[in-house]
Amino acid sequence: MNTGVKITAFAAALAATFGTAYGVGKGVGPIGEPAKAEHSGHTAQAPATGGEGAHEGHEGAGGSKGSEGSKGAASGGHAGHGQEANAPAAGGLTVSEDGYTLALGAPTTKAGKSTLKFSIKGPDGKKVTAFTKEHDKELHFIVASRDLTTYHHLHPVKAADGSWTADADLPAAGAYKVFADFKPAVAGAKNITLGADLSVPGAYAPKAMPAVKATADVDGYQVRLGGTLDPGKPSDVKLTVSKAGKPVTNLDPYLGAYGHLVAFRGGDLAYLHVHPMGSGPGPDVSFMATAPSAGTYRLFLDFQHEGKVHTAAFTVRAGS
Repeated sequence: MNTGVKITAFAAALAATFGTAYGVGKGVGPIGEPAKAEHSGHTAQAPATGGEGAHEGHEGAGGSKGSEGSKGAASGGHAGHGQEANAPAAGGLTVSEDGYTLALGAPTTKAGKSTLKFSIKGPDGKKVTAFTKEHDKELHFIVASRDLTTYHHLHPVKAADGSWTADADLPAAGAYKVFADFKPAVAGAKNITLGADLSVPGAYAPKAMPAVKATADVDGYQVRLGGTLDPGKPSDVKLTVSKAGKPVTNLDPYLGAYGHLVAFRGGDLAYLHVHPMGSGPGPDVSFMATAPSAGTYRLFLDFQHEGKVHTAAFTVRAGS
């Protein structure tokens, strides 16, 4: 795509970009297998406020309803993204699920610092005010650019009437997506991840997916990614944190764990299930992840050390 394409005409460009993303991932091997390209997977934008740990351990976050579901559900709405047999449903692909809807205050915002407003509407159409806390939060709110080079895990604030606000710093014009990850405080409720589109008007030039690489450098730390990501079955993923060539063995607890991992499938930004393994306080932080299908994925690790949160990002391939 040529630089300067307006946001109002980015749909065709996104289709071309995503089509390329779907075709990536021919080989099966370790997550850390280097690619020939020299780009590093640590190019994610960290939140200006220091970020927040990602939310893991969610079961059944897929959906069958909603405005986005008709455009590409986890069951294979896009070429190359068919659901693997026995794989859990991918989350975040729909704006509504099980009667709950993510109501975004406005579908557009400005580049730079802005306040995003949203609410979760229940089956009765009213704003939900009661949620079950998980990882020290009632709701986890994530903003990612469609090209997965920008990522923020934010601290939204809830008002008494069920309205939420979150301060975001979006670096440039383009296509983004927001995710609300929560569990209603009702009997028998499950974790739900809903997604909605957000755009920043202006000249838009999507970036290429960063290349597969075994390590990411962020804020003076080096994070090494090991293990495999296998479509349709649980996979062990281990991240090892070091600084100045020495392993970091005193990571801070952060939102109930020593590290939090969020993963997205390239193209449709399907939200993966990632489960913490109770490791820590470093240098190794382990997770159990299940990729819903073969494809290219972006993984974002949030970890805290000496009172500050850092985000390391990786591109990985699952299956063929």
